[in-house]
Amino acid sequence: MDNMEKYPNDFNPGYKPHHDLTENLSGSSSHDEKEISTGHKFFSKQTLIDYFPKYKLKKSGIIYIDERPSAPQCLLMGIQHVLAMFGSTVLAALFFSGVGTIIFYIVTGGKVPSYVGSSFGFIGVVVSATGYNYVPSGPGNARADVAVGGILVCGLVYGAIGLVIFFLGHNWINYVMPPVVTGTVVMTIGIHLSTSAFKNATSTTFDSWMAFTTIMLISLVSVYAPGMLKRVPILIGMVIGYLIYFGVGWSGHGPAIDYTEVYAAPWFAAPKFIQPKFEAQAISIIVPVCVVLLAENLGHIKAVGSMAEQPLDKYLGRAILGDALATIVSAAGGGPGTTTYSENIGVMAVTQIFSTLIFLVAACIAIFLGFIQKFGAAIHTIPSGVFGGLSIILFGLITVSGARIWVENEVDFKDSRNMLVAGIPVVLGASMQTTLKWGNFELDGIGLPTYTAILLYQILRGWDSIITLFQRKKKERAMSVNSEQQAAVV
Repeated sequence: MDNMEKYPNDFNPGYKPHHDLTENLSGSSSHDEKEISTGHKFFSKQTLIDYFPKYKLKKSGIIYIDERPSAPQCLLMGIQHVLAMFGSTVLAALFFSGVGTIIFYIVTGGKVPSYVGSSFGFIGVVVSATGYNYVPSGPGNARADVAVGGILVCGLVYGAIGLVIFFLGHNWINYVMPPVVTGTVVMTIGIHLSTSAFKNATSTTFDSWMAFTTIMLISLVSVYAPGMLKRVPILIGMVIGYLIYFGVGWSGHGPAIDYTEVYAAPWFAAPKFIQPKFEAQAISIIVPVCVVLLAENLGHIKAVGSMAEQPLDKYLGRAILGDALATIVSAAGGGPGTTTYSENIGVMAVTQIFSTLIFLVAACIAIFLGFIQKFGAAIHTIPSGVFGGLSIILFGLITVSGARIWVENEVDFKDSRNMLVAGIPVVLGASMQTTLKWGNFELDGIGLPTYTAILLYQILRGWDSIITLFQRKKKERAMSVNSEQQAAVV
């Protein structure tokens, strides 16, 4: 369906939806609405009514943001999204990811389809700030309190950036990170994470075959399965792949799945909470990650908006603020820093279901499962080959989403500047599997390419771009002066 037919108002520059908070802050709506003491209509009755989508039932085809599938499909899709991010989220973080997703949903008014989970961007800086050395089956990070203190401050800084974007608009972000940069960041995320997917998929020869089997199962189900089954290819592919692996192991023709941790785990237990501790050195190392989170979030917004056929840039400020609040709440309870999850963008690309109601369902499931220790232990028995095959599909779709941003925004790759801005960070993200350190400052294979893309674009703008920018600013000032003069005459 053509974008202008489905969302005509998004292409009308003079249109402001009733649920847009920026309109409510201006106080320009009807006097019939009840106002609060400050004089604006942020909490007016109509604002609250229109703030969240009124989901329309749709049983087939692409399901857009303001639509929803049937109740059984909502439940299955919610489970599928939880499974997609579970491999990267420990059980305690699962609880905070559910809480964070609900916060994100509320702040964005259910307009941005995203699941909020623990961010890879914090791993390198947390290790550097705390001196943690991972040992299999060993004790956890003894200085986790210092880590979550730094993450909490990072969330506050990130939230301040979100407020600036909310009140001043997102155009300056597009100036700093245009489509050639955001497409590069999204592609780099997919390519960088694909290395871990490939390692999982090729741990052993048997895992390689199971990864291939899982990839084919998910692909075939997503294309050929009838009705509702076509909507949950990842869930079906993982279940069938798991059962095949179990059957081969049980018959003695392959490695058996170890259920020791499942038997040992209690049924119910509350997540472990940690009180933050604030140290200046740790804060100085961790806070710069907010720039990486900003680029990730902008890239995700553009990728999802492109797939859902609805521009979402106007919600960027709210999305960043929601992500920041989720990080603050998570860190305050001892959880990890959060971000909108790349894996779940891959799920949306496969299923073509963008309903934000699905993520609310997934969040409730995650909070509930965060208290069930046996479930967490059972999920972690998913074999490397099966999960590796799933990850290859998800990260592959994320990579292609980056290219899609380039194509739909008509990025000119005949221009050598764009080729350099896109090419260098992508190669860095594909090849860099260690962290780069400058004193206390540390960047991983997502952070370094992100900074590289942003800085390269600004350095290589060229004289023509700079002159055009100044001319546009001069024109805008002249128009502003004319408007003021006309207003004075009237």
